[in-house]
Amino acid sequence: MVGIKDTMLFIYVKRGRQHMQGTEKTEGITLDEIRERFSQDRFATVNGAVIDAVDEGYAQCSMQLTETHRNALGAVMGGAIFTLADFAFAVASNWNKSPQVSLNASINFLGRAKGDKLIARAQKIKEGRTTCYYEVKVSDESGNQVAHMTSGGFVL
Repeated sequence: MVGIKDTMLFIYVKRGRQHMQGTEKTEGITLDEIRERFSQDRFATVNGAVIDAVDEGYAQCSMQLTETHRNALGAVMGGAIFTLADFAFAVASNWNKSPQVSLNASINFLGRAKGDKLIARAQKIKEGRTTCYYEVKVSDESGNQVAHMTSGGFVL
């Protein structure tokens, strides 16, 4: 059924923590409401980035890969990988707090993506009054790490 995932409640445990997935409420906000808010991040969403889960200082986003995401050699374009990583940073750092914008980002491409899906997991490392620092790991659907990004942000 189309859309059934968005109406069901999914909770999964990672490293002993529960992350919000499905329609569970965290701080009075559902994941569907968070998805609606970030649907305005058009470049990422038009290119297929979706929000899978959120938690305090954390977001997991994914992207189904199509031919549009591939370069002339058939590999996933670095820009597609960076877009997903940047989107995960944006969601993790903004879904439940004051607006934060990226000050810098550094990405290292570690290997070729296999399969048809990328998964980015953004985790807060440090957050102060005016700046924040996040780590984003991007892997393919088999769990092979494809890229590692760090991003610093400024709290507006």
